[in-house]
Amino acid sequence: MGFTQSVDESVAAPRIYLYDSTLRDGQQTQGIDFSVGDKLAIARELDHLGIDYIEAGWPGANPTDDAVFAAAPTLQRARLVAFGMTRRPGRPAADDPGLARLLASQAPAICLVGKTWDFHVTVALRTTLDENLAMIEDSLAYCQAAGREVLFDAEHFFDGYKANPDYALACLEA
Repeated sequence: MGFTQSVDESVAAPRIYLYDSTLRDGQQTQGIDFSVGDKLAIARELDHLGIDYIEAGWPGANPTDDAVFAAAPTLQRARLVAFGMTRRPGRPAADDPGLARLLASQAPAICLVGKTWDFHVTVALRTTLDENLAMIEDSLAYCQAAGREVLFDAEHFFDGYKANPDYALACLEA
């Protein structure tokens, strides 16, 4: 006696994607200093483990990250991600050197970090809330128009949501 179950593909659970930031964020740990070879080897192992996105570094931040993107490791499954920030206040996305370095990295995916806490927008960025929303929207659109998959890192989202939920959510919608 066998048991068969039909699965209706239209109601399958949404897929969860795995994003690993060890090569950038993990390197900020005291005593960790990955070489280019280390980063390439770790990226291949993460790919082998089935990680969907591997954040390889921040183009332009240091020679090691630049060399990793220049080497462009061959991955079977994962997408290599270049990390960076939204455009600077008062500057068009097309004229932002940080965004130019992200696109020059040739990474198929880009992760842009943007402020979502109104306090950080006005104090750290020294700009208006509306300008920050424009920075997020312009930067994402610019990188998408260049043919890249773009992910958004909503920096300090939960602190921002606690202080000003409408603004934090507006950042996600931008």
